[in-house]
Amino acid sequence: MNRRTLAAVSLAIGALLSVPAPAAESAAGTSYPLTLTRGSRLMVDTRINGHSVKALLDSAAESTLIDRKVAESLQVSGGTAVTGQGSGAQSFEAAAVKGVTLQAFGLTLKDQTVAVVDLSDVGRRLLGHSLDVVLGREVFDAARLQIDIEGKRITVIARDPKTVPRGVELALVTENGIETLPVRIEDHDGVRAAFDLGNGSETLIGAKLADQLHLLSDGRPNKVSAGGGLGGELQRQVVILRSLDIAGQRITDLPAAIDTRPSATDVNIGIAVLRRFLITTDFARHAVWLEPRASK
Repeated sequence: MNRRTLAAVSLAIGALLSVPAPAAESAAGTSYPLTLTRGSRLMVDTRINGHSVKALLDSAAESTLIDRKVAESLQVSGGTAVTGQGSGAQSFEAAAVKGVTLQAFGLTLKDQTVAVVDLSDVGRRLLGHSLDVVLGREVFDAARLQIDIEGKRITVIARDPKTVPRGVELALVTENGIETLPVRIEDHDGVRAAFDLGNGSETLIGAKLADQLHLLSDGRPNKVSAGGGLGGELQRQVVILRSLDIAGQRITDLPAAIDTRPSATDVNIGIAVLRRFLITTDFARHAVWLEPRASK
């Protein structure tokens, strides 16, 4: 089998094969449950080739990932060998498998290409138990989704040109297979942040931007914290951002870990920031709408 290197946050399976995503079959308007595991990881009910599984929802995963031990029972086998680079310290081996049917939130996506990989370490560290599936951006590409993290529900929304989703509209730009949106860091404009619902830890700041903003040299306190996803655990320095502005809202005193990986985006925002909003995503239209949740 051919071996390819994919330098990205997850496996760039879609780009590797250059195959457009098939149209999804769905019934819009029904809400489906989200489970917040350990308060910061989103788990959803999913079906792979007709088999029910629990999956971690990850908008920054470029393809759906299936653990090797469960792949056979889901009738997912064979494929092309690839080497991937995740958010951890090391690369990892996987197999890109075609012809898989994914179902979630009333969506049915046929003839998908997924990655079969060892998820045991990721599950142990992030969830405290086994992880069968990471549901990637295929579902975000296929439909307009309304995501209410605090309300623990997700809904497919019809793309009605006469109906504008609630909240502030932000333009999405695809960078290395991940959708990014505009943010402001400590009054510095022109910064783009990865929209990462799979990030249940601190906001991440790329080492290059951290150096430009003097985050590790201006005297502010910092500590070391364990982090990293697929590819193993790593140690990161954590600082406190004085402010992060997004969708007209200012968040102050926000913990942020320095991401030293070469593939790191300038900023990566996850559950810690996004749970403050009612979110509507439309990756196909390159837009996201963020409506601030009412303060308690």
